[in-house]
Amino acid sequence: MGTTQLETVPEPKYWHLKTVLSEALDSEFTVGEILPNERDLAARFGVARATLRQALEQLELEGRLQRRRGVGTTVAPPRVGVAVAPARHTWPGAAGDDWQPVDSVESDTVPAAVARLLETAAGDRVHIVRRSRVTQGRPLAAELLYVPAAVVPGCQETGVLNGPARAHAVLQELQSLELEGQDRTVELGSARAEDAKQLDRLPGAPVLVVTTRYVSGGRTTAVAVSTYRADTCRLTFGESDAVALLAG
Repeated sequence: MGTTQLETVPEPKYWHLKTVLSEALDSEFTVGEILPNERDLAARFGVARATLRQALEQLELEGRLQRRRGVGTTVAPPRVGVAVAPARHTWPGAAGDDWQPVDSVESDTVPAAVARLLETAAGDRVHIVRRSRVTQGRPLAAELLYVPAAVVPGCQETGVLNGPARAHAVLQELQSLELEGQDRTVELGSARAEDAKQLDRLPGAPVLVVTTRYVSGGRTTAVAVSTYRADTCRLTFGESDAVALLAG
C-alpha cells in the first residue's frame, strides 16, 4: 500500500481512507491475515490515528474486518447467509430449529423493552432461555428467549434441572401452545459484554439485533432477542415476513 494524500479530498477523510483500505484488502491481503498495527497504518496513509480508527470501524461494520481477542485486526471471510425466519408458524425449539439450548433461569427482572412487549408487571416471574447458533464451528448468534412463567405452568419443576435440559423443558412447554403469528424487527447495535464473550467478539463490536415477538391466545407469549455477528452474518428473510429494518 503506497502513501495516499487525503488533504484535498472533499469527502470525510475516514470515508476516503475506508475506500482505499477496502481496495487494498482485495488486492494485497488474504482472509485471516493480520493487518499492520494502527501506528504503522496511520503513518503510511498520513492520517491521524483517530481517522484511521473511524475507517477501520466502518470496514468492520461492513464485514470486511474482524477484531479478534489477543490477535488484532484481521481480514474477514465472506459473510454467511443466515435465514432468520425459515418457518412462519414455528415455535423456538421445534424440529429443524438451528439454535442450541444453553441454559435457562427464572427471574422477576427483564429489560424494560421486553416487559412492555410481554405486558408483564413488576415481580412477574419469567423464564429466560439462553440459546446459541453455530455454523462450521463458528459462533454466529446468541439469543435470550423470554417466556412468562404463567404461560408455561408445566415448567414449575424445572428448578431440579440444569443447563440445556432446563432450557429444553421450557421450549417443550411452548410447543403445546397454538402459535398464531410472529413479527420481527432488526436493528444495528453493539455487543454487550456477555454476548461478546459468547460470540468471541470484543464488547462494543457491531451486531445485528433481531427481536421476535410470538403471539398465542391473542397476546404476546414469548419474546426472543437474537444477537448476530454483523461481521460474519448476512440475514435473509422469507418473502412473507414483515420486517422493520431500523437504522439504529
